[in-house]
Amino acid sequence: MAKQVAIVLSAGRGTRMNTAVSKQYLLIQGKPVIYYSLKAFQECPFIDEIVLVTGKAEMDYCRKEIVEKYHLDKVTKITAGGAQRYHSVYCGLKAISDCDYVYIHDGARPFVDEEILERAQKAVEIYGACVVGMPVKDTIKISDDSGFAESTPERSKVWQIQTPQVFEFLLVKKCYEKLMAELEEGKEIAVTDDAMVVERESDVKVRLTEGSYTNMKITTPEDLLLAEVFASREKE
Repeated sequence: MAKQVAIVLSAGRGTRMNTAVSKQYLLIQGKPVIYYSLKAFQECPFIDEIVLVTGKAEMDYCRKEIVEKYHLDKVTKITAGGAQRYHSVYCGLKAISDCDYVYIHDGARPFVDEEILERAQKAVEIYGACVVGMPVKDTIKISDDSGFAESTPERSKVWQIQTPQVFEFLLVKKCYEKLMAELEEGKEIAVTDDAMVVERESDVKVRLTEGSYTNMKITTPEDLLLAEVFASREKE
């Protein structure tokens, strides 16, 4: 069977949360946000290993207070991330020695579940690259440089992208190696997710796969309040 590994990113600071503690270590129902993301992959039957990418200063805390405390034995490696998200993803990829498919997930998305992972698994096996997301509910406007509405894309074709983003391991690793080489050459590159790296560095098309409207990212204090509601409903 194919070996499948999850990279869970927990190295970001989350400045929009306006807290001294990084958002992934804030509590939901008494447990850190990152715990819920790790738990989802821990309990998923087809995920073989988890690589946790965190800040260097938080590595011991994650090992003792999260991985060991909650018996997350699929976490085989804890590695330090980098300055930007793409650096952290690359650190995670380098920590994997043998893998067929890799699931790259933001640790600040606590409500990923097995149904989402199953849909992503089926898609990546067919297409080699997929991201989960949901069609937007609101009308989207594209602005010009002066802040005026310039165009309105067709709403049925606009998706709000989430994680995990799932790829054939060798494909995404090769794409990230190309990206890192370009960065070392001094090129200015703006990428905000892994799909953009694959789109930029290969000719592989990325499949959009249904996630969930509850698969939210904790970014602001309001998100944390909503997360408390979602977590309390799951207990019922």
